[in-house]
Amino acid sequence: MNLACVDQIAKAVLYEGYMLYPYRPSSVKNRQRWNFGVVYPQAYSDSEEGQSPASMRNECLVCGIPATLVEVRLRFLQLQTRSEAEPSAKNTSLPDGWQEAVEREVSLSPYTLEQLCGESVTHSFRFPAETCIEPAAQFGRTVRQQETVEGTVHISAENLGRDIFRIKILVHNTTAMETPASNRDAALMHSLVSTHTILGVERGEFISLLEPPDGMLELAARCQNVGAWPVLVGEAGQRDTMLASPIILYDYPQIAPESVGDLFDGTEIDEILSLRIMTLTDAEKNEIRQSDDRARQILERTEAMPAEQFMKLHGAVRGMRPLKEDAS
Repeated sequence: MNLACVDQIAKAVLYEGYMLYPYRPSSVKNRQRWNFGVVYPQAYSDSEEGQSPASMRNECLVCGIPATLVEVRLRFLQLQTRSEAEPSAKNTSLPDGWQEAVEREVSLSPYTLEQLCGESVTHSFRFPAETCIEPAAQFGRTVRQQETVEGTVHISAENLGRDIFRIKILVHNTTAMETPASNRDAALMHSLVSTHTILGVERGEFISLLEPPDGMLELAARCQNVGAWPVLVGEAGQRDTMLASPIILYDYPQIAPESVGDLFDGTEIDEILSLRIMTLTDAEKNEIRQSDDRARQILERTEAMPAEQFMKLHGAVRGMRPLKEDAS
């Protein structure tokens, strides 16, 4: 698995929408967060009549042999609440129970296609509840609290004939909820957020579901993907790694080399966001600095950006190719 190539893309997927401009907790658009790749507890999903999913399903095609090795990694964010322990020292810019996130990864042992065709594999994972109390930067104490998150990853394979196999991955949130199941904020604390899977093969190749080769279109169309869509990642032409993403991507997505860091909003342009950050008032910047650590890093990075680096954000020509001649 080519983790070096996929890591930047996976991180961008992991934090897409984490906070949006103007990166202030008081901003309306940052009051209801975590809308991408959320796998909720089953109880909450049932209370929402299935509109909020408790599982994610990925299927893709592999060209290989029985000895082909398949490796699967599950990545997601586990939420934690951050608050000030002493009301007198409370940071007034930070809402009660402000939600931050911790990166989680579940790595499964490699399995051969022969093993996965013979018997499906179920891997269980659990991240227990945890409370951390630490001194605040200036006064008081900061309390960070996580709730338990549990789930399963189910993997199987099917031989579709010749050397073509279909890989099936089902991620399910099995966390029990003690609070009312209809409470979204409580459910989020037991959810998998920005959930995605990374798949790798040895002695085999993945087949693009977006541009399948001749003869593979029907097989590709039969792959069922719910909650995330697998695309090829790495250098163009490589077929040993796939990323099943909850946001829309095409095969071989790349991070622009001009980008100096995460801005958490892939629907915007780095230059525009950077310009907007520079126009924030001192009061708005102070709110950012005293709230979320990742938002503070965006502000500090933008303010320290050299002029020559900023000019690189204006635009770049990646390459040019001739237009097809008009057949008429």
